[in-house]
Amino acid sequence: MTLFGDLSAADPPLNAARPAQERAALLAWVKDLFHEAYGARDLTPRRGAMHELISTILSQRTTHDDEEAAYQELRTLGDWDDIIAAPTEAVAHAIRRSNYPESKAPRIQDTLRRIRDAPGGYDLDFLRELPVGEALKWLTDLPGVGVKTASLVLLFNYARPVFPVDTHVHRVSTRVGVIPRMGEQAAHRALLALLPPDPPYLYELHINFLAHGRKVCTWTRPKCGQCLLRERCDAYAQYGDRVPSFSEKPAKKESVGTQPRSRSRSTS
Repeated sequence: MTLFGDLSAADPPLNAARPAQERAALLAWVKDLFHEAYGARDLTPRRGAMHELISTILSQRTTHDDEEAAYQELRTLGDWDDIIAAPTEAVAHAIRRSNYPESKAPRIQDTLRRIRDAPGGYDLDFLRELPVGEALKWLTDLPGVGVKTASLVLLFNYARPVFPVDTHVHRVSTRVGVIPRMGEQAAHRALLALLPPDPPYLYELHINFLAHGRKVCTWTRPKCGQCLLRERCDAYAQYGDRVPSFSEKPAKKESVGTQPRSRSRSTS
């Protein structure tokens, strides 16, 4: 029994079962193909660090358009001090385009309060020089800030050698078999261990993973016929054009007669 089902003795091992060195080479191959398909990505901050932090909190389980709309309406309440002082219900109403506004509103206010009261206040530029582990801990100690949000701020704004894993990065890398099935939190460590500590490299790979996840390797009904990774993809080797919807948990064993067929694929 393998990650995606039963394989005959003639089938090569899935990528996810291969040694780390081979999976690192696979990830470098993915990066090169993404570069050809989606282009280079310059590591330039797209917005200020505080904007990045709060917007990423808002983005959880939320589309990009709704995240941006929620952030813009939040800022109509005033500056950060005004948002802290506003009734929590008013903050929740302002960010209603984001999913779970009633949960996010008090967390955002608590996070802003903690930042305001820290040395430096709303200026987060000290994160540029803080050791990476300490910078991650400082950010993840804030209410509502997980490793993905912290990693985005550190990589996007301060060019630190971390690799944010969102739903698209997690889904594509798991289906291809760069990493075995695991939660997003564990995937941050697993993927970073396979990557060079090169912020521009990490940034380009992250952004191009997003592009591929949105356009091709979607949550349901991925467009495998259009996928440039399919020749070395674990999921495609097992399911062909019938790759199931993604789940962090391994699929239950299917009944006899419905097992997905394995397909030969390149292992170079």
